[in-house]
Amino acid sequence: MTVLEVFAPDGIGEIGEGTGLAEVCAPYVEDGDVVVITSKVISKAEGRVVAGDRDEAIRAETVRLVARRGPTSIVENHLGLVMAAAGIDASNVAPGMLVLLPLDPDASARRIREALLASTGRNVAVLVSDTAGRAWRHGQTDIAIGAAGIEPKVSFEGRTDGYGNELAVTEPAVADELTGIAEVVSGKLGGRPVTVLRGLADRVLPAGETGAGARSLVREVGTDMFGLGSREAVVAALSGADRTAFGAPASEGDLRLALSACGFDLSTGPGGVAVDADPADVRLAALLLAFGWKAAGRRAVDAFTSLAPLS
Repeated sequence: MTVLEVFAPDGIGEIGEGTGLAEVCAPYVEDGDVVVITSKVISKAEGRVVAGDRDEAIRAETVRLVARRGPTSIVENHLGLVMAAAGIDASNVAPGMLVLLPLDPDASARRIREALLASTGRNVAVLVSDTAGRAWRHGQTDIAIGAAGIEPKVSFEGRTDGYGNELAVTEPAVADELTGIAEVVSGKLGGRPVTVLRGLADRVLPAGETGAGARSLVREVGTDMFGLGSREAVVAALSGADRTAFGAPASEGDLRLALSACGFDLSTGPGGVAVDADPADVRLAALLLAFGWKAAGRRAVDAFTSLAPLS
């Protein structure tokens, strides 16, 4: 039987720039613990609290707009995270101030872990948590944006379950699971920015080993099937300005289904995919860009346009 003890200490108090977070955590940890620290107090300790206009701050932290609905913007920030408002927060801070995410949460987690080992001799894992929404689901949950001393995900690919079925894509995001557990105990308004999970010593890496870091949990652009909002995907396809979010070229079968769904007549000959449309047709151009294909010239015999995947 595995027993997990989770607690969030009271009385830690306000964290300011220069606060030693390892010193804050030290009285509560034992060897083999997993320590979850909110990104907000790490940002405060690292001087990532600024005054200014929130919209300007969001633009400064944004790498790519993913979706916008009214005043809400979902963007990719400098850490590769896709979040509302680039992860900028104005709660639990003085009026008029904004809390930016840490510059490098994985590095922050490493520093705290190493400082705890140096000051206490206790080898712990450290996770940096932040709150995010999820596609398809109402509400928010905490996720890991920084990790040290623990592998953030575990692959079960190639292993078999109790019925002998081979697992192909099972890969629990352990770091996210643990930060979600921690948030249940710490709460949003309790002033408890540190949570200790005890009973997972088998997951804590030996001293000196940091693990892959939480950055490894971020899907690369082009591998995420929802890399753009629905409206933004239409704009990207019609403008032709950037196709990186659409990923690798689609299969011939998927392209044929899409062309048929949009009312195009397709060739059934042996020469590959061909469509009864001019290459300059706006709808065809948008589909080809989104699916990673190109027009390869008009066939003289029947005036169909031959299509080929982008190399």
